[in-house]
Amino acid sequence: MKKYAFFSNMVNSRFDPAAVLDLSTGGKALIISDLHMGSGRRDDLAYNGPLLTAMLEQYYLSGGWYVVLNGDIEELQKYSLGSIRKQWPYLYRIFNAFAAENRLFKTLGNHDAELIFEKDYPYPLYEVIRIETGLIPLYVYHGHQSSRFYTRYENLIRAGLRYILKPIGIRNISSARSPYRRFSVERQAYAFSMENNCISVIGHTHRALFESLGRFDYIKFEIERLCRDYPASAPEERERIAAEVHALRGELGKLKHSERRDVLRQSLYGDEMPVPCLFNSGHAIGKKGITAIEVDREGISLVYWFPEGGGRKFIKRGRYTLEKLGETPYRRAVLNQDRLDYIKARIELLGNH
Repeated sequence: MKKYAFFSNMVNSRFDPAAVLDLSTGGKALIISDLHMGSGRRDDLAYNGPLLTAMLEQYYLSGGWYVVLNGDIEELQKYSLGSIRKQWPYLYRIFNAFAAENRLFKTLGNHDAELIFEKDYPYPLYEVIRIETGLIPLYVYHGHQSSRFYTRYENLIRAGLRYILKPIGIRNISSARSPYRRFSVERQAYAFSMENNCISVIGHTHRALFESLGRFDYIKFEIERLCRDYPASAPEERERIAAEVHALRGELGKLKHSERRDVLRQSLYGDEMPVPCLFNSGHAIGKKGITAIEVDREGISLVYWFPEGGGRKFIKRGRYTLEKLGETPYRRAVLNQDRLDYIKARIELLGNH
């Protein structure tokens, strides 16, 4: 049996053929994960709830998008489904509006796996969803399937969250808090994509990835690119590049303090060139905004939604075009984007044969 056979089984034997989203003839899809909807003042989604409802209703629903809710949407390890539905009636109405037009897809995560026992749950549930683009298939799954820690201790974790951490006010604890578990999940999803020459879009780790790169690795590659551009640039452009490199180095230093250095030296792809086969939509529970993945038949993007005056500092350096959401105080920025034909070529040339 192959090392990553459990992923192959998930896609082949447990894969429901009905869970196919075909974008090959047109259409656009939003992939978002880890909302952790709860109830009460300790709800993880409370901070970004207004932003989430506004962007879903006024941008994606009205714009004709499909939406893929990629696991850990309801926080069932801490709250009951009834209390969550009572807390978020308007958000469920938006979900219903997508579902009424067959534009809602939903996968199971480790925090909402109990939904399969809910007889009256209104939406179909899947382990994995395949998105057909006409160029390369995308497999969308939460990512916890590769974590032996969660699959082995799921019941114990659920009990601890609901009966110990929740009463004393401790927020959601996930693999995002552990660099070792996070990198393990990502490596196995990366290896699965390499073996199957496909793209995986996961959640679970709460770390946004684009073309297999997290923010730390992306900054290193971006600094290298800017240094290559510097010698041939005009004097005024050199000043801009120097300021950008300085700012990126500062951000790199901050990231070093937030991770353990031995983990940072590790890589999803070892000493090889990164194969752009793994993407992660990030999460919706941070105080700096919401990240998500957008895809159509030609390209894929990592987008960032945030309130005006908020957001992360690197957004404000002028490198990103900001799009205003109507009369709301919310903004959308495209952090990374690329064409699927280019990504497919790199997977074919750099991946396993």
